[in-house]
Amino acid sequence: MSKRLPPLNPLRAFEATARHGSLSKAAGELNVTHGAISHQIRALELSLRVKLFERAGQRLKLTPQGAELLPAVSSAFDGIAAATARMTRPTSSGTLTISCVPALLSLWLIPRLGSFMARFPDIRLKLIASNDPQDIRSPDIDICVHYGDGNWADCWLKKWLNLELFPVVSPTLINNRPIRTIRDLADHVMLHGDDGREWHTWLAAAEALDLNRGREHHFSDARLSTEAAISGHGVALGDSVTASGLLAKGQLVTPFNLSVPASYAFYVICRNEVRSAPVAQVFIDWLYGEGEEAAGRTEAAVAGQISIRKRRSQKVNTAVEP
Repeated sequence: MSKRLPPLNPLRAFEATARHGSLSKAAGELNVTHGAISHQIRALELSLRVKLFERAGQRLKLTPQGAELLPAVSSAFDGIAAATARMTRPTSSGTLTISCVPALLSLWLIPRLGSFMARFPDIRLKLIASNDPQDIRSPDIDICVHYGDGNWADCWLKKWLNLELFPVVSPTLINNRPIRTIRDLADHVMLHGDDGREWHTWLAAAEALDLNRGREHHFSDARLSTEAAISGHGVALGDSVTASGLLAKGQLVTPFNLSVPASYAFYVICRNEVRSAPVAQVFIDWLYGEGEEAAGRTEAAVAGQISIRKRRSQKVNTAVEP
């Protein structure tokens, strides 16, 4: 007995409309008119003899029958896309476009690319310095390594690394203008790689929110604030991932024995259909392997400068490490 399936185009229209909650957005994604999407939804409802959507304010809401159909349709389309990706993108060759947090890209990923290129010489990489969540949906970007809370829907994601935050400064600057206690920060320029929340978190852990701050400069991302610290322009907040190499090389030092957990973490994210593409799999596997190895080396890289530990509720030792 043959299994009768609904026509493909109405199913695509249904899946896109359910995902967006909007006929117009579904039409934009599928590059057809609003009327065409509406017509296809009606055709599918007539074919199945059920109502799939109901209006809820400005959005369309799935009926119980629509909610039952959606997981099977989404899974089928993901499976087709994944199989197509596997067929058209062989493991050992192809182009892979990566969107990565600027500081992580410059200070962590690029120095380690040699190992990836040696293992996969036929994979061409396009690297974009960005932490823009819109990159996750872009058809021109394959994998994102982003900093955030992990709250991205309708995509594959996995936490990569947690990180700790602590002040960093150039050896030249701290030699010329010593930092012996947290109060000495008032005599230094505070460098921000965000809107100020991360310094607030660290100062709160250090019980120094009442610190009389001097000059402060804000940069668009942590890479720039870190580069400013290397150049001796002030004190920035470094992290246990991107700053570990700079500490090990002596380009930066940290004056205190206090670190605090960052509010967010690094995540690896991609569209569901990209996750099973072999060329994406090898990069993701390599990234996690490098991350595990680097995490094991981080403690050694900062040994003698800072003890990586959570100190939210403990009394802080504000003395400079010897």
